[in-house]
Amino acid sequence: MKKNLLTRAWIGALLGALGAACALPAAAQEAQGNWLLRARAVRIDTANHSDAIGALAVPADAIHVNDKTIPEIDITYFFTPNIAAELVLTVPQKQRVTIAQSALGGPVDIGSFKHLPPSLMLQYHFIPEGTVRPYAGIGLNYTRIGSVNLAVPTVGRLDLEHNSFGLALGAGVDIAIAKNVFLNFDVKKVQIRTDVSLNGTKLSTVKVDPLLIGVGIGYRF
Repeated sequence: MKKNLLTRAWIGALLGALGAACALPAAAQEAQGNWLLRARAVRIDTANHSDAIGALAVPADAIHVNDKTIPEIDITYFFTPNIAAELVLTVPQKQRVTIAQSALGGPVDIGSFKHLPPSLMLQYHFIPEGTVRPYAGIGLNYTRIGSVNLAVPTVGRLDLEHNSFGLALGAGVDIAIAKNVFLNFDVKKVQIRTDVSLNGTKLSTVKVDPLLIGVGIGYRF
């Protein structure tokens, strides 16, 4: 009887300890807040890989989408101290397109388009309660392409495929600079690809695939 009571006491103590261990991360999470809002300036560095267009004497990788710096907002929600989801948002961005070499010579500015490229990332935060908090993530990018205004002189107007889905990889670090306030550095590589067509006939596939380098401020609540 005493042995059974002792066994039950040990089991109760063990369950209590396990419960406390599970509650500690949750309590720390509640103290920090589950939401992290960041505002960043992001440099878009485009890869600019494209198929050659023989009929127009355009070599491979000659279709260039311009680099630029854009504003960005991301919303991060922490499911646990280590695991979070990040939604990356910006406003529609206008990009210029240049053909570096063609039958018309080069470079030739052929116009512009707009794109809206939100990404959803699943992240792992390695030191969630440290002053320096590195993280890495993987996710999906969806880019909506519109307002296409592209034309090749003497050839005609060009069109772009309007939807692009691709992989997004990222890593970064949050550095605490005040209570709930962080300096953020972030790098992402995103797949953005579209087909270029003339009168419904595909001419080339352009792999924009930008490298995104960002710096900003975050607030956790």
